[in-house]
Amino acid sequence: MKNGIKFHGVVVPMVTPITPAGELDFAAVDRLVDSLLAGGVEGVFVLGTTGEGASVPRATRRQLVERAVRRVAKRALVYAGAGDTHPEAVVAGNEYFQVGADVVVCRPPISFPPEQLTSLYQNLLEGLNGPLVIYNIPATTNVSIPLDLMEKFAGHPKLAGVKDSENNPQRIEELLKRFGGRKDFSVFIGVGALMEKGLKLGADGIVPSVGNLIPEICKNLCDSAQNGNWPEADNYFLQMNAVAALYQKGRTLNESLSVLKAALHIRGLCAPHVLPPLKPLSENELKKLREEMSHLHLLNGK
Repeated sequence: MKNGIKFHGVVVPMVTPITPAGELDFAAVDRLVDSLLAGGVEGVFVLGTTGEGASVPRATRRQLVERAVRRVAKRALVYAGAGDTHPEAVVAGNEYFQVGADVVVCRPPISFPPEQLTSLYQNLLEGLNGPLVIYNIPATTNVSIPLDLMEKFAGHPKLAGVKDSENNPQRIEELLKRFGGRKDFSVFIGVGALMEKGLKLGADGIVPSVGNLIPEICKNLCDSAQNGNWPEADNYFLQMNAVAALYQKGRTLNESLSVLKAALHIRGLCAPHVLPPLKPLSENELKKLREEMSHLHLLNGK
C-alpha cells in the first residue's frame, strides 16, 4: 500500500483557518498551503493537534482534506489526521484517501486502555485503504504507545511509520535504536526540543508546528542534517527554537495554538479565529505579539 515510498523530511502540521462563524476559510487554506510549499516542505499534515483536529466539525474535516489535496496538487504529500474510535477512524480515513490524501495519521482515542491498543491498530491496518502513520502524543491522549506494539506491526504493508510527540529523550533514543534506518518504517519526531537530537540519531523527518511560520528554516535543518553539516544544522535549530518560543514559552498547548494562529494572522495568512476550547487573543495581546514578531524579523513574510 506504500508503493515503495519512504516517507521523510519536513511535514508541517498546518493550522486550520476558519471564518468568524467557525466554517472553513478556503482562501486561507490555499494561502497557507502555498506558503508551506514555497518553503520546500515534503508534507502538509491537516487535522493534527496544531490544526485543532479534534475540534474541527466532522462535516468540515473532509472539506479541509479535499481542499488541501487540491491545492497541494501532488507537489508534496498530504497527511490527514483521524483520531476517533476505531470504526469512525476507518470510515474517516478512507474518506480522506478517497479525496486524495496520501497518508492517514491516527492517534489513540483519549485514555484508551493500553491493553486494547494492539487490537485497535490491527483493526486500523485491516480497515484502512492506504498507508497509516501511528501518532503517539500522550500529552493530549493520556496514552503512551509501547514500542513493542510498533515492533509487532513493523513491516506490515500498510504501516508507514510513527509520528512520536512524547517529550521523552530516552524513548526517542530507544525508538531510533529499534527502527532507525529501516526501509519500511519512517520515524518522525514531533517534539520541537528533540528534533535535532532525533535527526542525529537517524530520524527520517520532523513534524514542527513552527513550520507554519518558517517552513524554509525547518527544511534547511533537515537538509543540513541529511548532509551531515551539524554546525549549520545547529544554527537552523536555534532559529526554530527562537521562533517557537514566541508562541510556546510559558504557555499551555492550547494557549500556544491560539498565539500561533494569531501570528499567522499578523503575517496575512489566515484569520486569528480559533475553535472551542481555544480562546482568541485580545487586542493588547495581538499588539504585544506583533512587537515580538518584529524583533524576530517575522513581519511581512521576512
